[in-house]
Amino acid sequence: MNKLPIIILFLAALSLAGCAPRDPDIEKPAHELAANGTEAFKERDYKDAVKYFEKLRDWYPFSKYAKLAELKIADAHYHLGEYEEAVMAYEEFVELHPKNEAIPYVIYQIGLCHYEQLDTVDRDQTSAKRAIGAFNRLMKNYPQDPHANKAQELYRLCLKSMAEHDLYVGLFYYKTKHYEAALYRFQAVVRQYPDVGAHQTALRYIAACETIIAELDAPPKKK
Repeated sequence: MNKLPIIILFLAALSLAGCAPRDPDIEKPAHELAANGTEAFKERDYKDAVKYFEKLRDWYPFSKYAKLAELKIADAHYHLGEYEEAVMAYEEFVELHPKNEAIPYVIYQIGLCHYEQLDTVDRDQTSAKRAIGAFNRLMKNYPQDPHANKAQELYRLCLKSMAEHDLYVGLFYYKTKHYEAALYRFQAVVRQYPDVGAHQTALRYIAACETIIAELDAPPKKK
């Protein structure tokens, strides 16, 4: 077999590798990358901040700045509206540093990422459920932390969204004469959520559904 073409390809690959542009930050020490990332973050240049902090995290994993980099990467993704990436970064921080003093803030941010994705009450409420889970986790494990106090109002708004979603679905069933399904939804509003402004409407329709169901189930009157 003629090995000449293989040697030529190998030499060409080496040549291309040698021509690859050199990262201008490769010689920077950890503290300088941290300063660059912090400055970019302050200037709200979050994409550049992510680049600097990712280099800091990857090149200097044992540096005293590594935790800062991990946290700022998550914060930058949050400010960019990249909520899934932010949640992944925050959760990874919790996993790596469960005793870190920033954990209450990180959990609050996880809840906030989900809260920012809340949709209208006629749509899926997965984001509300996930936000409630994060805020519950924060308020249960760190009840005295200031972030737990901040989470309470957002937690209530998420509950309100979910209650109004069940109310919306119940009204749809009621209007289409599926009274048992409607009753189940209205009862869920009263049973599963504290009073967030939907109880009175739900109670009124519970009574209406029960009356209609009873009338439908009643034996026909004898003539």
